[in-house]
Amino acid sequence: MTARDIATHIDIAAAPALVWRVLGDWAAYPEWNPFIVGLHGRQQVGSRLVLSLHPPGRPRLTLRPRLEVWQAVDELAWQARALLPGLLDCRHGFQLEALENGGTRLHQTANLSGLLLPLLGPALLADIRQGLEMMNQALKRRAETLASAAAA
Repeated sequence: MTARDIATHIDIAAAPALVWRVLGDWAAYPEWNPFIVGLHGRQQVGSRLVLSLHPPGRPRLTLRPRLEVWQAVDELAWQARALLPGLLDCRHGFQLEALENGGTRLHQTANLSGLLLPLLGPALLADIRQGLEMMNQALKRRAETLASAAAA
């Protein structure tokens, strides 16, 4: 089976608890998130979510992933499938790593696999990577702004 992993990370000058608060406030995503423009559902493992994704330069997509990991202040992941398992699967994950300086390193990954993956082409995969990186930058700005306001 064909597979492709896209991995990104960014350092954020804010504590993991604050970064997690931003990441877990799904209702606020439309205010700051250029990639995941909507996310709804229960924050409970096994729940079905409704995810609106806007890859750069492409139309919005609506997916209905299942929440696989919800580990407060640490890790979040969901799995989306196109029709049947094995056709086109995507596991999207976030992991927060506490840094010695009190900040946070955000790791964001998209693991794509399935029989239809070769049909996506390198341009779409590049757009997904760009979307992840845009979200990383936006999350960094939002968390650091909140951390700055809290310190003032």
